[in-house]
Amino acid sequence: MSTPTQLEQLHLVLGDEEFLVERAVAQVISHVRANADVAAGADLPVNRLRAGDAGAAELAELLSPSLFAEDRVVVLEAAAEAGKDAVALILDAAGDPPPGVVLVVLHSGGGRAKAMTGALEKLGAVVHPCAKLKSGDLIGFIRGEFRTLGVRVSPEVVQTVFEGVGSNLRELAAACSQLTADTGGKIDVAAVQRYYSGKAEVSGFDVADKAVAGDTAGAIEALRWAMLRGVPHVLLADALADAVHSIARVAPAGRGDPFRMASELGMPPWKIKKAQALAKGWTPTSVGEALRIVASLNADVKGASADADYAVESAVGRVSRLRQV
Repeated sequence: MSTPTQLEQLHLVLGDEEFLVERAVAQVISHVRANADVAAGADLPVNRLRAGDAGAAELAELLSPSLFAEDRVVVLEAAAEAGKDAVALILDAAGDPPPGVVLVVLHSGGGRAKAMTGALEKLGAVVHPCAKLKSGDLIGFIRGEFRTLGVRVSPEVVQTVFEGVGSNLRELAAACSQLTADTGGKIDVAAVQRYYSGKAEVSGFDVADKAVAGDTAGAIEALRWAMLRGVPHVLLADALADAVHSIARVAPAGRGDPFRMASELGMPPWKIKKAQALAKGWTPTSVGEALRIVASLNADVKGASADADYAVESAVGRVSRLRQV
């Protein structure tokens, strides 16, 4: 996310991840408030309006120069749904913002006014990327949160936070902040587990671990809790696929030193050690069948199956029963 370094007047908050959008808007307002010429004791005026619902007259009034040119922030929400006249007014104001006005345009990146984003970027807007994160980006998000808080943590801590908290960005950010505050920045795996033990099933990794360990009953129970808590099917499928692929890569390499194997396998040592413990009971044939199951599940949760709940539960059960206990 871009960090304003001066009082730029035009900002584009691009994407539809609600938490990131809220954070970006708050960041801009905070920066303006800290640098604006506001009378002592007065608060910075912040005007918010849904551009997608606003009429041209309403927008024109909001974007017109003030008589006293006082500093203020104008936040235009749902710009992706703005009509032709509204888009023209917004771009006109963005090209030459009224004195003292910082214009913040919230745009999903799609919608009928999709072309507006390119036009705003050409006008020099500071872009704040706020697209929804894919499951593979969440580790980087957690690492970034700790970095912003001035804390250095190990990859094991980052992974444990992910497994313990889940995929909700708001909860992940809060967890990083809470852990940092309560430990004085000295965060280890044990600290994370003390705070978030019992929630791991929400992320789907507990489901996957139980499945590849051959614990069918435990995996199905954890899966049902995860689905009840609203964990997306895609994340559940990704967790299962990750566990199976880890075993597929580690099992043929045997019981070597995880630290020496790390560069060869392209995996962190802790993950290799975990896969080595779970690989017992898997054969080349059963691993191959498990790989086919998770590949099919990937397609099922992305629309190939009419019943994603059934597809995930069936895949978890089939994978777990492949392991020879």
